[in-house]
Amino acid sequence: MSESSTFEVRSVSVASAFAGMRSVSPVVFRACCPDCRGSFELTAGALRLAIGATSRTTFYSFTCPDCGAAVRKPAGERIVELLTGGGVKTLRLHSAL
Repeated sequence: MSESSTFEVRSVSVASAFAGMRSVSPVVFRACCPDCRGSFELTAGALRLAIGATSRTTFYSFTCPDCGAAVRKPAGERIVELLTGGGVKTLRLHSAL
């Protein structure tokens, strides 16, 4: 590439950048209830993620849509990555010193 090369910079509005896009499907997560054994899909808004200081204090939770049970399950690194990437609200737990 020579020093005389030039680059063109153009401004693009948000509307024009997304003009060709159609609707975006919401992210859904598959989950199971340990109480009623129901299997279902939940949107990001139906889940909560709590990140603690250790793997023992990091978990996600939801309310079973079939039986209404409050469900809490451990969340390893991969689950945390998937949930945060999918828009699940996250709560960071701080330990008392």
